[in-house]
Amino acid sequence: MLKFKHFVFGLVLSVVSLQQVVAEELNIYSHRQPFLIQPFLDAFTQKTGIKTNVLYSSKGLAQRLRAEGKNSPADVVLTVDIGRLYIYRDLNLLAEVKSDKLLENVPSHMRAIDNTWFALSKRSRIIVTAKDRVGPDEIKNIEDLADPKWKGRICSRPGSHVYNRALMASVIAHHGAEKAEEWAVGLVNNFARRPQGNDRAQVKAIYEGVCDVGIINNYYFGKLKFSEDENQRAWTKAMNLTFPNQGTNERGAHVNISGGGVALHSKNKANAVALLEFLSDRASQQLFGEINFEYPVNPRVNPTAELQSWGQFKEDELPIERIAELSRQAQMMIDRVGW
Repeated sequence: MLKFKHFVFGLVLSVVSLQQVVAEELNIYSHRQPFLIQPFLDAFTQKTGIKTNVLYSSKGLAQRLRAEGKNSPADVVLTVDIGRLYIYRDLNLLAEVKSDKLLENVPSHMRAIDNTWFALSKRSRIIVTAKDRVGPDEIKNIEDLADPKWKGRICSRPGSHVYNRALMASVIAHHGAEKAEEWAVGLVNNFARRPQGNDRAQVKAIYEGVCDVGIINNYYFGKLKFSEDENQRAWTKAMNLTFPNQGTNERGAHVNISGGGVALHSKNKANAVALLEFLSDRASQQLFGEINFEYPVNPRVNPTAELQSWGQFKEDELPIERIAELSRQAQMMIDRVGW
């Protein structure tokens, strides 16, 4: 009988130990490509001992999480673009997070009102121009791209992409629907070709003389500037970049985010919050700049020296959630004008 009791006690201890092992892992659903986030996860594991498992997909993860319901293994959601984050919140797939550290590290306009998601890094939609064909001060604001002087000279990826949809939403937020659509019509009239390709393709097109002006995310410039491909490095040497709307009375450049939240049915919420806190702290915020050429959201962390060398960067502090709210209207406008 005594031996049996020792056996049962040992079995209970084994189950507890197994639960502790399981608790020291985090399952992450990520829209971010693995190579972009793995350095951060490795650093998190090194600091905390918590192993991370990543399921990556560019789309469909919200629908999967919803279908899995309470049986989902997901603890954390990481994604790019406020529109994608908003889908998770709209479907009630994220848990409210109570964390003084996140409230301190992430400004109010960069997080959900109900604290279900938090921005972790910022990227700006910028303007790149051919050095030999466009003066460095010829374009100052995003609104300037609708000026007829640029007819046949602008390249862009399709307006339906989340990056341009967010940009369109920001114009609506600041100018109202009527003026925003007038701007969009003017922009489309100035295209040198049908919108196509990704942001890298716009830089290449400028280099090849297809157009003189392009709209890209700022981190693409960094990726190309330090590319292993000599041709891509040459593209950036032929470009000037402009952060639009930087004047004293201007609103600042439109920004979008990468961000994350804790899955509603996570079985490991404490460690999930710990990961988000880690990603918002100084070391990770600096790493976003060094690896991905993204700007920190933490106001106490300065951009890297490389990012600072690109020039003045004042961001539009429009609540990022407003961009998501206007996303559908922005897409309808993009469809109407043929962007």
